[in-house]
Amino acid sequence: MKRVNAILSHPRYRRCYERLEELEKERIFCRHQMPHLLDVARIAYILNLEQDLGIEKEVIYAAAILHDIGKYAQYEDGTPHEQSGEKIASEILDSLSEETAFSEEEKSRILTAIRGHRKLRADAEPLEKLLYTSDKASRTCFACPAESACDWSAEKKNMEPDI
Repeated sequence: MKRVNAILSHPRYRRCYERLEELEKERIFCRHQMPHLLDVARIAYILNLEQDLGIEKEVIYAAAILHDIGKYAQYEDGTPHEQSGEKIASEILDSLSEETAFSEEEKSRILTAIRGHRKLRADAEPLEKLLYTSDKASRTCFACPAESACDWSAEKKNMEPDI
């Protein structure tokens, strides 16, 4: 997946990701690092296949690896990470080389999915809904040793091992 690898190796992505790792190194709750990002991507891709949505694998993976990239800003200055993440993702996607670029339509779908991954809109686009669902399903609250101390509502927690 040449285009996804271009995102992962992008200098802006690396800086934001490394800052997030630093800020979450002592975090006992869910982290927003590569295991989570890839879990979201894999779940989304499986659901895409099961539901016959026809969304390209690289578009799904791009949205998944970018969806929490703005989380460090939420820790530092309170900016909701879907907002900072959309901005950072846009900068990254706009600066990819011609051979690794996503189309304007693909970029728009990716950015919409990032913006909408925390609260599902009634008229959510397919990739947006897929990212939202996969993000929630990737959390293993049912097996988390810190679950009882987590401030997520019971409705938000994933308390069953299935999607």
